[in-house]
Amino acid sequence: MKFICPKNELTKAIQINTKAISNKPQMPILSGIYIHAENNTLSIETTDYDIGIICKINADIEEEGTIVLPGRYFFDVIKTLPGDNIELTSNNEQNTITIKSNTAKFNLLSMSAIDFPKIKKLKSENTFSLRSNILTDLIKKTSFSCSTEMIRPIFTGCLLEINNAILVMAATNTHRLAVKKEIMDDNKFNLSTKLIIPSKILNDLSSLLTSDIPIDVKITYSHNQISFTYDNIYIVSRLIEGQFPDYNNVIPPDFITTVSIKTRDLQSAIDRVSLISRSNQYNIINLDFTTDNLLLSSNNPEIGKAEENITIKLTGQPINISFNAKYILDVLKYIDSENIYFSFNNETSSALIKPTDDDMFIYVVTPVRRTR
Repeated sequence: MKFICPKNELTKAIQINTKAISNKPQMPILSGIYIHAENNTLSIETTDYDIGIICKINADIEEEGTIVLPGRYFFDVIKTLPGDNIELTSNNEQNTITIKSNTAKFNLLSMSAIDFPKIKKLKSENTFSLRSNILTDLIKKTSFSCSTEMIRPIFTGCLLEINNAILVMAATNTHRLAVKKEIMDDNKFNLSTKLIIPSKILNDLSSLLTSDIPIDVKITYSHNQISFTYDNIYIVSRLIEGQFPDYNNVIPPDFITTVSIKTRDLQSAIDRVSLISRSNQYNIINLDFTTDNLLLSSNNPEIGKAEENITIKLTGQPINISFNAKYILDVLKYIDSENIYFSFNNETSSALIKPTDDDMFIYVVTPVRRTR
């Protein structure tokens, strides 16, 4: 095999593909990058069995063929090469490749292409398209609430619930819940399903969909897999099996106290006050609400104390309540609205945060017992 292609395009494609290379692969071949050169197109594949990625780029192919290269080493080499173009030539008899770019030359050992588990594209009639900006908004406003513990895998994923033109994505780690809703304009959107998608693949996808101009992402799903296709990129992932809890049961129907606060004022104040509590296991901050003032405080016997006041508008009863500071900061950075509503019933029941101008996004968080 022999081809020449632009360095930046190959580097970008390999960088995307490395997201499907495990740091501790089940088998050595899964640490490799599969490259097939044919019809002036490079098809680049990686998989860890849970996730599979295929990227295609144009190349000047002088000799068609297939190779598998050690993924991390190959990526480290090509991203540091000095030239604008890369020439790659394989030697099947010696199981090696030669990489040339400007004045640089590398020789790498290749792996057996026969042993690589080729990715089979998902075939299903269950398919729809979403604009990339809508998809990334769903992901960013929910996936941060997923659990990172594999003890209960169902909470490491986001629920995507489709009911005709209404899409809802929800995520929880049992201590907090984020729910984002979208209503599609497409009248042909007539699917009904519930899918639990691993948060890792969603976060990887969100990091790739960075174009300022929204594009269509084709989504296909079966009973145990889901795929995302856009431009020359194909990503397939397993789905998480199990029954996602009814998140509507977690959302309090009404509240005794509701506070209107400037989003960035609250975010900045918590960020400062929690400097004292961050070394504590629970990172507790205390929030004391009165009619027009919020006193934020934290106390760490080994470090000291912090206090700050901000102006609010309270409706209902004053309340003193405490939270894990991280759980509040995590949601505030994804709220674009100038003001939020912070609603409560008592110091031990779940509270709710939502933008004042957006009923499509809510966040429910459980308070912690206040330290005396």
